[in-house]
Amino acid sequence: MDAPPRDGLPPFEDRTDFDNADRGFVAPLAPRVVTTEDGRVVWDGDAYGFLDADRPATAHPSLWRQSQLCARQGLYEVTEGLYQVRGLDLANMTLVEGHSGVVVVDPLVSAECAAAALAVYRRERGPRPVTGLVYTHSHVDHFGGARGVLPRGRETGVPILAPVGFLEAAVSENVFAGPAVARRSGFVHGVRLPKAPDGHIGTGLGTMRSGGTVTLLPPTVDITHTGQTETVDGVRMVFQLTPGTEAPAEMNFLFPGQRALCLAENVTHTQHNILTLRGALVRDARVWSRYLDEAIDFFGDAYDVAFASHHWPTWGHENVVRLLAEQRDLYAYLHDQTLRLLNSGLTGPEIAEELRLPPVLENAWHARGYYGSVNHNVKAVYQRYMGWYDGNPAHLWEHPPAELAKRYVEVAGGPGAMLAAARRYADAGDLRFAATLLNHLVFADPADQEAKEALAGVYRRLGHGAESGSWRNIYLTGALELRTGTGGAAVAADTAEMTSALTVSMLLDSIAVRIDGPRAANEPRLIIDLVVVDEERRHRLNLEHGALTHRSLPLHHMPKPHAGLTLTLTRPELLGLLSGKGLAGIETEGDRSLLKRLFSYVTQPEREFAIVTP
Repeated sequence: MDAPPRDGLPPFEDRTDFDNADRGFVAPLAPRVVTTEDGRVVWDGDAYGFLDADRPATAHPSLWRQSQLCARQGLYEVTEGLYQVRGLDLANMTLVEGHSGVVVVDPLVSAECAAAALAVYRRERGPRPVTGLVYTHSHVDHFGGARGVLPRGRETGVPILAPVGFLEAAVSENVFAGPAVARRSGFVHGVRLPKAPDGHIGTGLGTMRSGGTVTLLPPTVDITHTGQTETVDGVRMVFQLTPGTEAPAEMNFLFPGQRALCLAENVTHTQHNILTLRGALVRDARVWSRYLDEAIDFFGDAYDVAFASHHWPTWGHENVVRLLAEQRDLYAYLHDQTLRLLNSGLTGPEIAEELRLPPVLENAWHARGYYGSVNHNVKAVYQRYMGWYDGNPAHLWEHPPAELAKRYVEVAGGPGAMLAAARRYADAGDLRFAATLLNHLVFADPADQEAKEALAGVYRRLGHGAESGSWRNIYLTGALELRTGTGGAAVAADTAEMTSALTVSMLLDSIAVRIDGPRAANEPRLIIDLVVVDEERRHRLNLEHGALTHRSLPLHHMPKPHAGLTLTLTRPELLGLLSGKGLAGIETEGDRSLLKRLFSYVTQPEREFAIVTP
């Protein structure tokens, strides 16, 4: 069977989510298209008009329902003085009116979409200046559009609030592992898929991430502890710090004057990821659950509505408490039952097949696996505690995929026999094993077009039957790349604007992770000092044994041994140097060739590496 039966799903007659998604509608973006200055389309909401129709056979009924909800767009009033722009990017932008302007919460993925969202608000509410900016957490869809609401020259004096550790967490995901994460994000978000009933219908978390310019303005105010209170332009906020939940740096917060609770991305209308399929640190489901329990007590009865960085608000205090409690128990159940079963000897895949949510959670629309899923979340909890190795010695030192595939094909009796077997399994409805066999064929011989086409067909059937938007997009993108190859899917977040927000230590870390260690291992010890005058710090770089390390020192501290090259420069000059502008205008002392030697070992990441082929 291609798709699971409708039995076991919550009642489709329950229209509460649709009522809440439409409540408070003020005005749309019309047309629903956002472009760059040169006319390139970075957001096209009109392309999803087909979601107004009845569900086709090529979509899971539950995911189609979720996609219809996520496609709603425009300006919405949540409560007096608090608005959201939804459906103009993967995430929501929230705007809270102050004494003289407006405080913006989460400025979307790209500057172009953020500017368009702000323009919709100003068209309806007047040309209020942005007097504050808040990042709920460290994922790019919640800070990437910063320059769209605070263009250059207008950010001076505007407080930018974020949870402590925000910049470090944003850098580790978007810069250190940025190219690999961006490549896999193309699969998770279905960037290359056609927007159609048999193609891209959404992500479960939202419709799509925009393709515009990613920017970053560094925070100026750190939220360091639960109970911290800040007032910006007369808007008072009370914070609950929630590190290690949906993001390494994240926070919930209350607007007491508006009686509105922001739940960031800790509570949305989907089961979220314990480990995102694009790649990230494994999240702590136990801690996540405990912070939601803390929120119930900490914020008490001080709110009448809760909203989040995705999806639609929940009105009514009792309804919000119920939502918090069910999401709390969702993550606790996934964590605790996985631990119970792994301590009985089951491995991650075995637990994922056995574990089912209790009826109340399984029948709650907000706990369905539109973005995360029980299956891959269980494996993530297992990974957090046990790692990649399942304890079976046979799995300790297996051949890499291509070599393993060649041996499977040989054991099966050759490519023809394996292809025939795969087709029998596909015809019988066992698409999972058909995909396994066909994947071995493709990895054993990536030139086998018949095997690639058969695997693409199986992937499409798996995608059309998936309730998770992430799974659907991954399967359908896999089918597309088997048929057309790679190209144009990776949307980089490690942009020049992003780089300009990094500290000097972060900049040097971003270079260290790109050093070609095997080549650099033959290099005699290389020492360069960077005297960054506007930060009054000396940064010592040491390349030895193939590893680039660095440490920050007081400006006048002279460590031993003496550096072979010392550069005296400002931070903007350092950014220019790292972007290839050379040493012009920079004071140097020592052997300038050392810099060239260091840069010769810096590699450029491959942004379109193969995934569905070797």
